[in-house]
Amino acid sequence: MGDVRKVGVAVDFSMCSRAALQWAVDNMLRKGDHLILVNIRPDTNSEETEMLLWETTGSPLIPLSEFTDAHVMKKYGTKPDPETLDIVNLVATQKEVVVLMKIFWGDAREKLCEAVDNIPLDCLVVGNRGLGKLKRAILGSVSNYVVNHSSCPVTVVKQHVE
Repeated sequence: MGDVRKVGVAVDFSMCSRAALQWAVDNMLRKGDHLILVNIRPDTNSEETEMLLWETTGSPLIPLSEFTDAHVMKKYGTKPDPETLDIVNLVATQKEVVVLMKIFWGDAREKLCEAVDNIPLDCLVVGNRGLGKLKRAILGSVSNYVVNHSSCPVTVVKQHVE
């Protein structure tokens, strides 16, 4: 029981990824866990050396103190929303959870599965945009792909429409 659990949550700073994050906070995380926010960015044609280096392995693990800094996140080409930052700051202090972020570039389906193995994660929580059958058939479902190809347990959180 003394092992540190690494709980991953796929975040793209949308409403459905915030719902997945909040679900993980409310139902999975416990004191001492590591919460790893996994952010997938579209492929970039960046010539920056850091981006070329991270293209295959993803960014280094970014501590909470750095990913709340807009200047640092600009280097990674991402901007966390205030609501997500509020959730992770609260869980870090109230549940004494270590919060980290890892950014990958490429196809979300493949990179989420790679993240599970590369980090490695004990479990992964993803949001579901609730695409209809036709859109899901055309666009494909990231959550469905990850559930079927991940090497760890995956929880899919449906966004509640109110």
